Amino acid sequence: MSGYISEIFGYRAEDASDIALQNVSKQVCPFLSSYCTKALGDKANRTLSGVCSVRQVTPGSPDVICCPNRIYAENYKMLSTVAQKAFGAEYKLYAGRLAVSKAKEEHGAVAVFGHGWGGELPLPKRKGRGSYYVDWILARLDGSGELTEFTAIEVQTIDTTGSYQNARRALIERHEVEKDTVGLNWENVSKRIIPQIIYKGQVLQREELCRSGLYFVCPKPVYDRVLERLGGKEKLPQFPTQPAAIHFVAYDYLTDISTEDGKIRPLGIVEEYCTTVYKVQEAFSAVDLPEQNVYRDAIRRSLYD
Repeated sequence: MSGYISEIFGYRAEDASDIALQNVSKQVCPFLSSYCTKALGDKANRTLSGVCSVRQVTPGSPDVICCPNRIYAENYKMLSTVAQKAFGAEYKLYAGRLAVSKAKEEHGAVAVFGHGWGGELPLPKRKGRGSYYVDWILARLDGSGELTEFTAIEVQTIDTTGSYQNARRALIERHEVEKDTVGLNWENVSKRIIPQIIYKGQVLQREELCRSGLYFVCPKPVYDRVLERLGGKEKLPQFPTQPAAIHFVAYDYLTDISTEDGKIRPLGIVEEYCTTVYKVQEAFSAVDLPEQNVYRDAIRRSLYD
């Protein structure tokens, strides 16, 4: 496989504006308003990656987000969007227990747990060994500061294979876009992503106050690949919001909005699909078997043809 870096430190790789070049020079993530948190290399030679998205060399290949922080653009707008969908109204978001006093002042608020907001909340792993962490918990508090309901969000971008270190060096040192060996690790869709959302969805559907289930937020190409692995929408019936729901939410670049140099490409929800954890588990377990005796025929071809 081979591919290109599409975005680095928040801006298009081709962007030659002063602000884009300054971000690259300072190694700042504009979505976190701090240094990039994604590191390359060993502990002794750690460098900040800065790579937000990549694309393959095949003509027409989409830019695929490979850093979760890219989805937190516009001051974590994604969290507010999901909160409104889950709770049916707009509330301000606050980190952890800070939301209690704010809810009393503002007649309601949402407490956020995850990624430095209010600390991550672990889920017990099977047989008590270790913990699973849901990326985000959004907890709605009423005007008296009491917990009334909550929802959970899992964010998944794409893991990469190969390397983009030479391409990164070319961008930083010469501001040139070069091809590298970077690829997309689609195997994780089956091996890691789907089993985790099934387990987390099963845990959440037993929670009295989790009435909207789990929101699975990912880039559109990952969304497409997950639904494809599950047999497509025709094998994955749609359901309304409920405690056992899994909401697949696809984010992508808004192609109808042109991006000039010095501007960050806007993201938005481009597609959603709601089903249940039971249907996801059923679809994931279903196997399309080949015809009978395929191994016998392959052995015979090898021996006699």
